[in-house]
Amino acid sequence: MDWHRWHESYADPESELSQRLEMVRDQVRSALDACPPGLIRVVSACAGQGDDLIGVLRDHPRRNDVAARLIELDERNAGVARAAAAAAGLGAVQVIVADAGPTNHYRGMAPADLVLLCGVFGNISDEDIERTVSIYCAQLCKPGGRVIWTRHRREPDMVPRICEWFEGNDFAGVWLSEHGLDFGVGVHRYTGEPCDLELGGHMFTFMPSRQ
Repeated sequence: MDWHRWHESYADPESELSQRLEMVRDQVRSALDACPPGLIRVVSACAGQGDDLIGVLRDHPRRNDVAARLIELDERNAGVARAAAAAAGLGAVQVIVADAGPTNHYRGMAPADLVLLCGVFGNISDEDIERTVSIYCAQLCKPGGRVIWTRHRREPDMVPRICEWFEGNDFAGVWLSEHGLDFGVGVHRYTGEPCDLELGGHMFTFMPSRQ
């Protein structure tokens, strides 16, 4: 899979990816709007070109409050994201070229106010999804913070199961895209106690498949 060319679908406003991106951006805006005054920490796993977060921060009133770390393995995509952040004057948006699975790459940024897991759950095993949700999301997300995630809805449709995993591990559902689309976008808010980040942990192994 050429993940740089994969992003070209965003240029088509009628594409499924463009529709999904707009939904994610709407939820990013809502999450930022809901944050209390002060610093807002954001982490994005498998961040691609950063379209979801950077596209919102360009003109969001809380843009100067946000410190973000985007983790992306493809150097070309990371370069695009880095250039977009610089062009938008987002000096506190950091882009690192790395595997998003190891927890060490989130050191210093977790727990965050907003965790983006977009384009992740369709490219890892079901076991890795469950482990990421049940163990690591609570470590990445501060109490009251939100996780925004996506998953295709082709059979087997794992979206309901992912919601169950979140809601069985101290996360409350905030929003879920309507059924009948080929993709799901979900938002869950962490209601549990603060958790320390397990350094040296491994959340998932990326296996490119179907988004």
